[in-house]
Amino acid sequence: MLFNFGAHSSLLLPAVATGLIATGWLLLRALRRRTLADALLALLLLVPTLSIAQQMLGYAGWYDGPKGYATAMLYVPWQLNLFLGPAYYLYFRSLTNQEFRLRPRAWWHLLPGLLQLGLMAGALGYDLLWLSGGRGQHLPQAGTKGPALGAVEALRHYLGYLQYVLLPAYCWRVLADYRRYTRYLQDNFSDTERLRFAGLRQLLLVQVLALVLSQLFTLVDWKFGLSDAASWNYFFLRGLLVYWLVAVGLQANYAAATTPLRFGTDPGPALVPEPTAALSPALVAEPPGAPAAPAAERLAPELAPELLAWRDKLLALMAEEQPWLEPELTLTEVAKRLRITPGLLSKVINSGCGQNFNDFVNAYRVREAQRLLADPRFAHYSLVGVALESGFNSRSTFNRVFKKVVGQAPSELSRPKS
Repeated sequence: MLFNFGAHSSLLLPAVATGLIATGWLLLRALRRRTLADALLALLLLVPTLSIAQQMLGYAGWYDGPKGYATAMLYVPWQLNLFLGPAYYLYFRSLTNQEFRLRPRAWWHLLPGLLQLGLMAGALGYDLLWLSGGRGQHLPQAGTKGPALGAVEALRHYLGYLQYVLLPAYCWRVLADYRRYTRYLQDNFSDTERLRFAGLRQLLLVQVLALVLSQLFTLVDWKFGLSDAASWNYFFLRGLLVYWLVAVGLQANYAAATTPLRFGTDPGPALVPEPTAALSPALVAEPPGAPAAPAAERLAPELAPELLAWRDKLLALMAEEQPWLEPELTLTEVAKRLRITPGLLSKVINSGCGQNFNDFVNAYRVREAQRLLADPRFAHYSLVGVALESGFNSRSTFNRVFKKVVGQAPSELSRPKS
């Protein structure tokens, strides 16, 4: 295969190879496991990889190479940027809701990209398969470019401007949904760190910045003319986004696949069943000098009698079974233990305790951490050990939550000697 190794083509090759390998692996995994998130991540990787590959092969001599190479440079759909915005939106939905499927309404989002792809497929079929292959006609421009491609290129030029509308619009939609998703995590999960997909949010902002940079390059090139080196810089930077997307996407796909996320689904009305027995908080007695009880145990907002009974039962469960020691405790799991719906439990915590689920559970964990830090028997424990013993999943989460609740980092507290 023709490939002239030079500084420009060689430096783009690793990004193209990484993108193609990751795309192929994700597609195989999507087919084997039927995971929509893997398929959409593969699409998100394929679009920039093809764009970079076109530049790389151009620098590698394909435009000036034999007829087949030049024809490939013209007829392969290298530019499919109209897929980017809709694919990011659908990918976010597939990550945050395991029940999400590409139903007919969802396919409408991909229509601009499919049109872009269909035009190139139509040009290839007419020029190469029908005119050149079927009828034996010689194509103009040394047999590399037919009439259909000429018409498609004129239309594709104007169609390409849609990306400057679609990508920012869909990114804005995802960022707006991301704020709602953050609230959903706080209301349903006790450990939200790995489910926040913060890297994906940052990548979206960088994608919009890259689009602005692309437009700036286009305007400057139109006005003053840019050298090949200046244009190459843009595609090299886009290659860095491919590495970033691989790292962020694989982590996000794993986290979503191992967690029952249902963001965006309608939980239905929260019916209030009667508690099965007379209930009381039955809180564990505190030793002298123990940290203050969580706010949920100390505050008693006025509630409807049926909600008040369920709040008492919840507090009793937290005191007796200590489910907050489970690092990945969820609202659904606690609701199952109480034999009520997650919607009702969320209402009990929000209205009866004045907190979301995440803050409610972490208050117990911080209280336990304070107890361990003040106990000489645990003086030999590191802060990581204290965090894990208190139900936290990582030291970073422990530090952030502890400082939020107590007002100072755990490392700032004085500890007794063993």
